[in-house]
Formats: sequence, C-alpha cells, structure tokens
Amino acid sequence: MEGFGRDNLPYGVARRAGGAAACVSAIGDDVVWLPTLAAEGAFDGVAGLAAGVLAESSLNRFLACGRATWSGVRSRLGDLLDRGDERVAAARVPMAGVELLLPVHVGDFVDFSASLHHAVHMARLFRPGTDPLRDNWRDFPRGYHGRAGSIVVSGTGVIRPHGRVPAGVRPTASLDVEAEVGFVVGVGTAVGRPIPVSAVADHIAGVVLLNDWSARDFQSFESQPLGPFLGKSFATSMSPWLVTLDALEPYRIAAGGGYEIQFELQLAGVTISWPRFSTMYWSIPQLLAHATLNGAPVRPGDLFGCGTTSGPDPWTEGSLIELTWNGEHPVRLPDGTLRTWLEDGDTAGLRGWAGGDGRPLVSLGDVTGTVLPARPLED
Repeated sequence: MEGFGRDNLPYGVARRAGGAAACVSAIGDDVVWLPTLAAEGAFDGVAGLAAGVLAESSLNRFLACGRATWSGVRSRLGDLLDRGDERVAAARVPMAGVELLLPVHVGDFVDFSASLHHAVHMARLFRPGTDPLRDNWRDFPRGYHGRAGSIVVSGTGVIRPHGRVPAGVRPTASLDVEAEVGFVVGVGTAVGRPIPVSAVADHIAGVVLLNDWSARDFQSFESQPLGPFLGKSFATSMSPWLVTLDALEPYRIAAGGGYEIQFELQLAGVTISWPRFSTMYWSIPQLLAHATLNGAPVRPGDLFGCGTTSGPDPWTEGSLIELTWNGEHPVRLPDGTLRTWLEDGDTAGLRGWAGGDGRPLVSLGDVTGTVLPARPLED
C-alpha cells in the first residue's frame, strides 16, 4: 500500500479469521505480526519492552512502556527489513486477509477547535452579524469532552442519530463530517502533574485520522449557551493506524510545532476538499499542555482530536457546512445530484499523508463510514 514503506512503519491492531487480536505494523500491502517477531527474539534488548505486551488486543500497554520502547521497536523492525531478515518474512500477512481494529482502547476523548479558519467560519454561520471570534479565542485552545464509547474503527457504519431541535425530537436533517487529526497518549501522568510543551513528545505516541461526525441542527440548538453534546457524541470514526511522531518528524514545521499533513475529504468516492493540517492555529504540543494545565491526568490510549481542519482558501474546508456555506452552495456529485448534508447510504472518507513531494510518502491511511438510516425510537 502506497505510503506504508520503510519510512512509516505505523502501529495497529489486527485479527486473523478465527484468531486473537494482536499488535501489528504495516509494510506495503502486508501487516507484520509483532508477537511473532518478539517470540523469535527480534526485539531482544529493546529498552523497556515488557513481556507479552505485543500480543495484546490493544496498543495501550505497549504505549505505556515509553517513547524509548515505541521508537526502539520501530527502529529494530526497520533494521530487520533493511537486512532482509527471514523472521520478518515469516511474520508478514496480507493486509487484505486480516481485520483491522481500533488501535487503542480509548479511556478519555477530548476534541479541540484548533483551526482559526474553522472557528471563524462556524461563528459567521451560527452567529451572523457578531464578532466571529470571542475576545480570548487566541489566548488558549477551546475543547470539549467527547464520548469514548462511540469511537469506532474505519469502515463501521454510522446510524443517523436522533436529537433535539426547537420543534422536538427527530433524526438529524443536517448530518455532517469533520476532517481531523487526532493524537494518542502513550505515557500517562499523575493527578496534579501538568505536561509542559517541552515534554509533550515523551507522552504522545502518534497520530490518527478522525471523522467526528456532527449533527449540525442539534449542535446549533444546544450550543446556546453551553456546547456540543448530542450533536457530537453519537459517533467518531478513527483510522486503524497509529503513525508515530518519529515517522512525521521530517514533516514537522519547526516554527509552529505543526505538521505538513495533507488531506483528501471524499464523498461517494469523489474528492470534494483538500484541507491542510499546516494551517492550524494551535499545535499538538500546545493542545496537550493546555489540557493538563490544571493537573488533569492522562492515561495510555487517551485520544485528543485537533478539531476540524479548515484552511483559508476555497476547497480547503474540512466540513460540509463550510463547503456549502450552510446549504447556499451545495456540492455537485458526478451523477449530477447535489449534497448539502449527508444522506442515508452516503459514504464519507478521509485520506491523509505527509511527503510525496520528492520526499518519502508517509500515509496516515484512511477513515471511512457509511450513513445508515435512523432507528425508530421506543417510547
């Protein structure tokens, strides 16, 4: 698979038919079964690698081993590939023949709004005629606590949710997507121990792609005066691959701490937008430092979304509400149909990558989901 070469080597969790789930990496069109390599002694001597953690059904305990361990296993795997070690060949399984699962068990999920352009667009749509940014928007990142229990792996169908609007309870008529990068905690902290920006890299294991599905009619109604609740908590889709910060280091923007990650937002197999993560106002280190400023602890597997990635230019918006300007300019699909919001049966997809511009291509994979009809509510 393009973008899953020697320069990437992401982490994930997979399950063979009839077998148990375990930790894997990816190389080309194959997954590499990490417990098989561990059993053959391939990772002997890697600092901090606890026995049995690579055979578990989530990355959590492996990530808790620390940055030296994540980097050490990845580096050792790369060395084995470079040498053509026979143990790697024996541990490779075609990706098409396994089921890719959520890479981590998510204990807590926080979603931020780190894009200045998205914040301005949404304010102009929801609060027309007012100052698009609150006075303190640039003073600290804004976020809300989401629902870890409704995070699903890419490919899982998303049921159209019910919620409240001024007229009462009904299925959403304004189902939307949000193109996001999420980052996953590896090493946790104790209560009362904030993480400084300078130490963030020791706590973040890597990044994933997210689609934080949104019901805009519910969101608009319930966000006065509090914030997102039913309009956001019903589903968040996550890509199956955790791409390490080591792999993304060549694409880090030194000045702001961001990354040169490109997106394609797709609807019904057609690309409708090309957001760029480099346009984000708040960086990943700033987000985690702010989230722990009050001493709130983090744990291995905790997930933080950076919020919708939207740029300043046309066709760089990361959501339908911005692309269509709340329905004024619907998106036209190749069959001639128009979309303001997602309809039942629509499949939304997000691809992400860094490089490919003369530099090695590092893929973040993709995240997809198909809209399923709302289920009848019981009395």
